[in-house]
Amino acid sequence: MVLQTKKFVDKYLLVILIFMIVGIPIAFVNPATGEIREPPWFGLFYASIAGMIIIILYSSFQERKQRQKDRAKRRSKK
Repeated sequence: MVLQTKKFVDKYLLVILIFMIVGIPIAFVNPATGEIREPPWFGLFYASIAGMIIIILYSSFQERKQRQKDRAKRRSKK
């Protein structure tokens, strides 16, 4: 039995996920001055949260499809 490393997200999706995580504090704090925004940018905050959820769901969907393909290939060899 060969041990396989579990890949959570693709490297491109990981970069986008990092931008989403960085966008959350930017929604509440002005990066130029360091002061808290009045009012905060809720659109950026919710877009970042939604983007993170979409990336996680998409990567888990891709991983499930790959596991199904691997399982079918392994069964067909018998």
